[in-house]
Amino acid sequence: MYGWLATLGLVFGGCCSNAISLEQLTSEFPQAGSLITFFQFILISLHGLPQHITWTSYGPRLAPTQIPISRYIIQVCLFYLISLLNNAAFAYDIPMSVHIIFRSGGLIVSLVLGYIVAGKRYNIHQVLSVLVVTIGVVCTTLSASPSQSTSVSSTYLTGIAILSLALILSGFLGLVQDWTYRQHTGASPWQESMFFLHFLALPMFVLLRGDISAQIQVVNRTPRAYIALLVNTLTQLVCVAGVNRLTTRVNALTVTLVLVVRKAVSLVLSVAFNGAASHVDMQLLWTGAAMVMGGTIWYSFGRK
Repeated sequence: MYGWLATLGLVFGGCCSNAISLEQLTSEFPQAGSLITFFQFILISLHGLPQHITWTSYGPRLAPTQIPISRYIIQVCLFYLISLLNNAAFAYDIPMSVHIIFRSGGLIVSLVLGYIVAGKRYNIHQVLSVLVVTIGVVCTTLSASPSQSTSVSSTYLTGIAILSLALILSGFLGLVQDWTYRQHTGASPWQESMFFLHFLALPMFVLLRGDISAQIQVVNRTPRAYIALLVNTLTQLVCVAGVNRLTTRVNALTVTLVLVVRKAVSLVLSVAFNGAASHVDMQLLWTGAAMVMGGTIWYSFGRK
């Protein structure tokens, strides 16, 4: 019982507080997506480093892995891009409420890519449930359109395009991970995976050094922002650890249900603590949220 409560505490406490801290941080520094991502990758890498290095007579070296490091390369590139895109979207008038629900629409991409790339077949319940999720994502997207006229803000559309690209890349990442774990049956290295997805991506931030340097200069004007960055990164670590710990304790259906409830709680807390943007149609937003979450639950039961 204690283990269950601890796991749920990590999931709900870590993930919900992470969403709140991220919203507060991005509302003040909407252009700081690269810096936020860099901080997250640095801290999670430092957290996992002691567990994944060994000391030899020649100095430290990476410890043996359950899955060859070469298998992580494609995953690292995809994960790096997904993380950057998701955080960059806040610079394009994307409210946190829309961000939460839109990212929950990954079932759409998973089904299409699974059918086209992996040759998977789905039953009628799965197809209909994904259709419900799709309509829900559309409702959510329309709910936050900054314009009251028929023309939609190009800035907002750019943000939606960024989130859409991140969803597509997430679908490909899921396929690559499924393939990797099928090749290494019996391996369940979530801590190893979490470490290498962050650690191996660190050199790629050199490509963003100019952007990160400019964002640091902006953040330096408000020193307390570094506290917010630290809180956001720590809660991200707790959230990831909680979700992965959950996957080792229960089946996939229960994991899906818990995460759907967690996202619903995050959405409620986002609106409660920070309110909704003036241009958000709350009725349409909640309708979309209900359809996305209800469709996800239906899909989980329908695949049995």
